[in-house]
Amino acid sequence: APAIRLKAPRDGETVVPDLVQGEVRVANAELDDMIILRSDGTPTYLHAVVVDDHDMGITHVIRGDDHLTNTFRQRMVYDAMRWPAPAFAHIPLIHGADGAKLSKRHGAVSVLEFREQGFLPEALCNYLLRLGWGHGDTEIIDRDAAAAIFDLRDVGRAASRMDYAKLTHINGVYLRAADDDRLTRDVLARLEQPEWGIVAERVRALMPALKERAKTLVELAESAAFLGRSPPLPFEPKAEAALTPEARAMLADLAGVLAETPFDAPALDAALRAYAERTGRKLGQVAQPLRAALTGSLTSPPIDATLAALGRAEALARVRASAHG
Repeated sequence: APAIRLKAPRDGETVVPDLVQGEVRVANAELDDMIILRSDGTPTYLHAVVVDDHDMGITHVIRGDDHLTNTFRQRMVYDAMRWPAPAFAHIPLIHGADGAKLSKRHGAVSVLEFREQGFLPEALCNYLLRLGWGHGDTEIIDRDAAAAIFDLRDVGRAASRMDYAKLTHINGVYLRAADDDRLTRDVLARLEQPEWGIVAERVRALMPALKERAKTLVELAESAAFLGRSPPLPFEPKAEAALTPEARAMLADLAGVLAETPFDAPALDAALRAYAERTGRKLGQVAQPLRAALTGSLTSPPIDATLAALGRAEALARVRASAHG
């Protein structure tokens, strides 16, 4: 039960015109008599893939440049069968920041992991496209535009390095442009909240402001988490420090003002500015303790939008809870 080999030519060279690497040559003396049928009669991969591609009418084979050596062996099968070979394009590999082949230790390498880390699919596609291909200095290229101008001949030959900081930046650009309803659904899922009810209404109302600060969907969900909590809120250390006795007294006074103010962002902004001017405070001296009381943090979207999203009853409940310690 012998294995069947394909006799390789001994003289000359095999030339593969590659759409990325250019014309690649190898001396035939370096090619072995590769096995095409094992001793049990089953075909080897390098034999079967050629037959499969031929039968399916494959015109282009695009793969990593670590498969370039396989291409010369597959060409032997094409030539032996007198079949026209498809066009080949061998794409450089992606490396980590240390120059080594990308692996688990460099971070996410699975599409599902990128999703869990809060990256939008269109942002990841844009980043990976630009990782090995360029169109002038253009960084943000959506899929429709890329489909119109992409050409394999513009793919670089050198290996690229994965830069998560740049990916995160591009993701932030796409996040700010994304549909608010879509982002709201994702945030609610990450917060394990239903897509209806008061929390969903608050998240949707504040989404235009929330997404301006976030770089990933994880950050977006974290920044929206306070909208689903009830008093007493957990306070970050800096927020707790901002709630001094003087600040708590101010919040008690401010609650009365807010109770009489229409609960839309322009009216709330005007009321807070008027209160600050009337009490001889800077707006930040009013807004920061109020922000701490409302969110448990000193970072949030604009305070007027935050108040409006929470609504009168919830906002007053949080302010009064903080005012009374």
